Amino acid sequence: MERKVLALCSTVGLLGLLSAATGFGAEATRIKGSQVQITSPTQCSYPRSPALGLGLTAALSLLIAQVTINVATGCVCCRRGPHPSNSNWTIALVCFVVSWFTFVIAFLLLLTGAALNDQHGEESMYFGNYYCYVVKPGVFAGGAVLSLASVTLGILYYLTLHSAKNSGLWGNSSVPQEGGIAMGQPQFPPQRTQEPVFVHEDTYMRRQFT
Repeated sequence: MERKVLALCSTVGLLGLLSAATGFGAEATRIKGSQVQITSPTQCSYPRSPALGLGLTAALSLLIAQVTINVATGCVCCRRGPHPSNSNWTIALVCFVVSWFTFVIAFLLLLTGAALNDQHGEESMYFGNYYCYVVKPGVFAGGAVLSLASVTLGILYYLTLHSAKNSGLWGNSSVPQEGGIAMGQPQFPPQRTQEPVFVHEDTYMRRQFT
């Protein structure tokens, strides 16, 4: 594997691991319902929690990883020329679509969880009653799992197209050039050689005198 490919996959993989780790960290440090204190019938007191910073870090790492892998690879739908093969094309297309789908969901979960976790002195009213809202369990964890899946599919998508490009199966729609030195000997059509005609001596002498 080339150094450039290895460096890119390692960088994107580390960003994916960072996003997943900080996402799980935000899930572990999120504000629980038992930690919220009701100071008044319409006022809730939330403690400080590092889940906000961890959630934002996870979302930012995921965004950088997704942008990096897609800039390096390009859009699979915008490529011209024949597809490398049915199997490689299917794998690349599925990874591309699912990677973006999981990225959008994970990014929204991480940002929403971080925003909802950072509440101070606020309350929510439902059907005439006030409730102290907290982030539900599994929001950050779901975002962490989906971010890891998105980065993994992005790397697989990149490796699939890179291997197809190196093998010369993508984008070479023109007829291969046939330049070079011919190693065979030139072929010439056989020439007809006229067989000698023998003339009698008397006939030759008569032609000379006529």
